[in-house]
Amino acid sequence: MKAGVSKYLWAQVACFSLWPILLFGQSSDLAENLADCKDGSVTCDRSKLSSSESDSVVLAGRGRNVSNCRNGYDSCDRSKLTHPETIALAVADHQRNVSNCSDGIVSCDRSKLTPGEAREMAVAQHQRNIDDCKRGSGACDRSTLTLSEAGEVHEARRQLNVSDCRDGIGLCDHSRLTPSETREVSIAEHQRNAQNCENGWDECDHSKLTPLEARETASTEHRRNISACRDGQETCDYSKLTPTESKMLADAEHKRNYTACRRGYGYCDPSRLTPSEAKSMPAEQKPAVR
Repeated sequence: MKAGVSKYLWAQVACFSLWPILLFGQSSDLAENLADCKDGSVTCDRSKLSSSESDSVVLAGRGRNVSNCRNGYDSCDRSKLTHPETIALAVADHQRNVSNCSDGIVSCDRSKLTPGEAREMAVAQHQRNIDDCKRGSGACDRSTLTLSEAGEVHEARRQLNVSDCRDGIGLCDHSRLTPSETREVSIAEHQRNAQNCENGWDECDHSKLTPLEARETASTEHRRNISACRDGQETCDYSKLTPTESKMLADAEHKRNYTACRRGYGYCDPSRLTPSEAKSMPAEQKPAVR
């Protein structure tokens, strides 16, 4: 009899100890369901909501619908908007359309513009066309330009061509340059080539360098090759090193290898150690005798 009572009491204790875990799991499920309902998810189970939670879900749904309408999404339901929300949406729609027309966006509906707005949009569109023509854009319509505007566009295009030729970019047309512009562009091209050669860039033509520039470029290339060899880069050309430079780099590499072997850190080639260096190695770093 005592054994039966004892088992019953232990069962009660087990149930009470598991109760918080069950409550936590249920609470977590309810919180997740509430979040799904507020997000409008299909997994929402409204039957599990309390009265206050249902109110908050309705409020969240209204806010989501207002946002959808403001952004022009298909999921917008205008019939669910309040009168003030409908007015605010109409104002926002009008402002967005004005902005689209001002920016030249395809979704612009000119029929919804006021006469004043239509005039402003026409001026903005004309200015945008002038800018397109000055940049040489394919959207340029020269037929809408006045004589003075056509002159402005011609001058802008001429200056842009000079800039393209001078900077070595864009669609440079040397035939459109004046004699003074040709000289200016030639100087810029020569300086750019000299800089390319000095920096080791591909767009270098050594044949166009002056004797002084050629010497400076050769000196810079030599220093760059020494640095590449010292750093173990694949661009190193050992055949271009002087005997003194080769010895200097060999000494530096020998010192690096000795340090790596002694510290046990980095690439170490024990075969390149001198007998005295091999003996000076710590016991744990000494090369194995073969």
